[in-house]
Amino acid sequence: MAVNAYLNFDGNTREAIEFYVKAFELEIPEITTFGDAPQNPEYPLPEEAKNLVMHSSLTICGSNVMFSDTFPGMPFTVGNNINLAVVIDDVDNLRKYFNNLADGGNVTMELQETFWSRSFGQLTDKFGVNWMFSHESE
Repeated sequence: MAVNAYLNFDGNTREAIEFYVKAFELEIPEITTFGDAPQNPEYPLPEEAKNLVMHSSLTICGSNVMFSDTFPGMPFTVGNNINLAVVIDDVDNLRKYFNNLADGGNVTMELQETFWSRSFGQLTDKFGVNWMFSHESE
């Protein structure tokens, strides 16, 4: 497993993916939208979010680069729209690395089970670097 770049966009992720596909002569990847995700009736999905990209990825010159639109209402700043994603199959190490980087930083999403991962969380470390952690079984 590796540390991957995770790029966020402000509603134009599909356009960015198409650009990178053309630039690197790749195939169009699978794209999951927020509307494709299981819905929680307690938190209805806003109409403007349904077709936004929740997740996609491309292998560019051997590296996995992931993509997502920011959720409506979430802050977006050009230049700060990149996260480093730690995707590993060891939950104990995932938790340890997450807690180590959280020291002096700001946890934006505690590690928790999601429909795509046994354990997922996000934080900004004390140096302002955005990190995502996700358990992925082989």
